[in-house]
Amino acid sequence: MFELISDYKPAGDQEKAINELVDNFKHGKKQQVLLGATGTGKTYTIANVIKELNKPVLVIAHNKTLAGQLYAEFKALFPNNRVEYFVSYYDYYQPEAYVASSDTYIEKDASINDEIDELRHSTTASLISNEDVIVIASVSCIYGIGEKEEYQKKTLTLREGDHVNRDDIIEKLVEMQYIKNNFDFKRGTFRVRGDIIEIIPIYEKANSIKIEFFGDEIEKIKEVEVVSGKVLKIKPFITIFPASHFVTSEEKLQKAISSIQEELKEQLKFFRDNNKLLEAERLEQRTNYDIEMIREVGSTSGIENYTRHLTGRNPGEPGEALIDFFDKDFLTIIDESHVTVPQIRAMYEGDRSRKQNLVDYGFRLPSAMDNRPLKFSEFNQKLNEVIYISATPAEYELKKCDFEPVEQIIRPTGLLDPVVTVEKQDNQIDKIIELIREQVKKDQRTLITTLTIRMAEELTKYLEELGIKVAYLHSEVHTLKRLAIIQDLRKGKYDVLIGINLLREGLDIPEVSLICILDADKQGFLRSKTSLIQTIGRADRNKDGRVVLFAGRISEAMKLAMEETERRRRIQIKYNQEHNIEPKTIKKPIIEIIHLEEAVKQEDLNKRLTKKQKEKILNDIEHEMKKAAEALDFEKAAELRDIFFELKMEDEKKKK
Repeated sequence: MFELISDYKPAGDQEKAINELVDNFKHGKKQQVLLGATGTGKTYTIANVIKELNKPVLVIAHNKTLAGQLYAEFKALFPNNRVEYFVSYYDYYQPEAYVASSDTYIEKDASINDEIDELRHSTTASLISNEDVIVIASVSCIYGIGEKEEYQKKTLTLREGDHVNRDDIIEKLVEMQYIKNNFDFKRGTFRVRGDIIEIIPIYEKANSIKIEFFGDEIEKIKEVEVVSGKVLKIKPFITIFPASHFVTSEEKLQKAISSIQEELKEQLKFFRDNNKLLEAERLEQRTNYDIEMIREVGSTSGIENYTRHLTGRNPGEPGEALIDFFDKDFLTIIDESHVTVPQIRAMYEGDRSRKQNLVDYGFRLPSAMDNRPLKFSEFNQKLNEVIYISATPAEYELKKCDFEPVEQIIRPTGLLDPVVTVEKQDNQIDKIIELIREQVKKDQRTLITTLTIRMAEELTKYLEELGIKVAYLHSEVHTLKRLAIIQDLRKGKYDVLIGINLLREGLDIPEVSLICILDADKQGFLRSKTSLIQTIGRADRNKDGRVVLFAGRISEAMKLAMEETERRRRIQIKYNQEHNIEPKTIKKPIIEIIHLEEAVKQEDLNKRLTKKQKEKILNDIEHEMKKAAEALDFEKAAELRDIFFELKMEDEKKKK
């Protein structure tokens, strides 16, 4: 049973939304849309739906930062249930690729993926052994991760009093891809000391499992704290899951080796017939090395590229993804569906494009193409009950749901959607300056969005000359500088922030009460109805929120966006009046990231810093990143990770 623990009770129109969503599912509806305005407590609503439906849940977010925020929220709401976090290694590390134009091979970098790997294994272990599971995942969950059936077969279950040979357990652990290591005892390893086998499961790192024998009988199974050696509990039984998602039986392994060799033979013939001798030599060396590793230890780096052979699938047939680890009756939540659905739809082609180069230039066999994400149609076939969540649901979601969306418009804070007005483009700069000066007097911030880089740069320069504290965000501004600029805006170092696509920046700044949208009537993605509503929503964190659209005419997109915003305002105002609620600006602490100033300094003054100073900054940031990940603060960890890799790349470029 899911146990929702919270001091809050449903407020605003949350109760109505909860009841509608639950009733619709109970009456046989399979797909629904929750049209929820920002700040209305959609996560709390979904938590109540989960509690009522009481079935496993997959929540898909469009990026790892949002997934991390949702994970922390659901973990707090369901502390006694299994809440798991599943994101791609590639959210943290570089995938394998080949850039033909510069003859650059980029090896998959998985050097510090320990935290993510642990959480991924914890997810699959929970899905197999529990029913009260909520998995928060990024869109990477549609990638193949190995066969559920083989994964289950390779689990090891031991009970106190079992008669079993110690060496048989050791052999089983090796088959499960655990590594015997008496010296560097860490996650995914085991050690043997006389009549004791001690294992650190792949989904753990702080605690180990100590199995004590008396002859061939298991006398005790203990859970032990690795660092102190303190016994935490005596366990009547234990189930240990494989150290890799890509595990298979010995019989299948031998068949796979033969199948790989056959494909290699065919591909080498193709390369040699077409006079691609370098590609043939490269492929032969790499594949034979991988075959030897698979034969000797049952695995190899990049073994996922051979999953078609290991699973015995036909060419083109999809592999099993995280979604296949769920039983048939489960609930899928697609958050920010207007962004997430297009991402899921695009992932197959994006992956295929990257892999095609690896195959064409002899880095991988053609079967590597079948280690891929699900096609959009394949993904849809695996779904059961679905809730699409968005403040601006797209046509696709609305069509999938054959009835009106469930609405959640009222904010518990009483905050309203901002007032939207239209100004003519004549003398627009003078008007903007006038508005900014009013904002400065109130100690409130302003966002300005333009359509072109040139306009943004010229406006920034012009405002600077007038003594206005202004900054400019664009696609080439590195993560660390972007974070520093946003922090400085919140602190008041800047009064104005100018950008092209402020949606991309993920800005959530309560101090912003004014947004100016230039060229609001121009057609295109950034001035569509959806984008305008999303941009307007950047001002709904402040009780004085307002938006000014500068345009030569009122476009259809502007008309629809203003009508929808005004519709929501009417509902919100009526509710506030009926319940005597006074809107209050959101209070959001500024997340201070230690070493941020030093990191910016390194990028700006790289030549003047000594090698030792650079190394210290990088080491400190890496340490802080890991510390944040361990504390489950994935938003901060992701920000630090981006800073770390950008600084490292800058340093490597300068060395070259």
